[in-house]
Amino acid sequence: MGLSRLTFAAAFGAVLAVANPAAGGEPKAVVELFTSQGCSSCPPADRLLGNLAHDPSIIAVSLPVDYWDYLGWKDTLALKGHSKRQRAYSIARGDGAVYTPQAVINGVAHALGSDQAAIKDAVAKSRDDKLALRLAVKAAIEDGKIVVNVPAVNGEPITADVWLCPVTDKIEVTIQRGENRGQNLNYYNVVRRWVKLGTWSGKAETFTLPLSEIPNANFTLSDINHFVVLVQNSVDGKPSLMVGAATVAMK
Repeated sequence: MGLSRLTFAAAFGAVLAVANPAAGGEPKAVVELFTSQGCSSCPPADRLLGNLAHDPSIIAVSLPVDYWDYLGWKDTLALKGHSKRQRAYSIARGDGAVYTPQAVINGVAHALGSDQAAIKDAVAKSRDDKLALRLAVKAAIEDGKIVVNVPAVNGEPITADVWLCPVTDKIEVTIQRGENRGQNLNYYNVVRRWVKLGTWSGKAETFTLPLSEIPNANFTLSDINHFVVLVQNSVDGKPSLMVGAATVAMK
């Protein structure tokens, strides 16, 4: 299922001049799966995302979209912002490719979400840019607050967005209508909200946010298993290269 012809692109936008991370423990890829409960071709991709979530070198998240809701089933986990983010990626890459299941890798490459080999290839291609995920971002929960440390870099003044995503590890949904009618489907590492912690300008910075201040209209903190932090470049306001990422378990 898709809104446009499936293409593969490893388009790169403007990038940041960042330092090499400390050896060991740093993620090699952020994989965002744009999926939908109303998409009959998505369940294999959802299962693959669940497998990728066990790879310690990958930060894998599900971003349910809402644009297939008109087919007869309203996605219970979709955020309108996910649909907007997916379209913004397609504009930043310049290919206009928006479909489900779509995996976006390190913010700059995309592949069919159920094609493990294509995702692996996209990871390798995105890593050709030595600036991908080169920030050694650290995240922790201390005294009821999320604390995120982003290191400094040398060179020209630069900026990137710092995002906090509350994530639920696994959610089972019984689909009652639409293309997946009658199926009990599992969704893994589901992003429940996007919270902008601030803008990083190339200097060492610490961002903090009390857990009690995280907007939670569609979930409670007890639903959250961990948090993902993304430090992401942008092109004309559109999401682009991931320059840093981290995860922290909910205590």
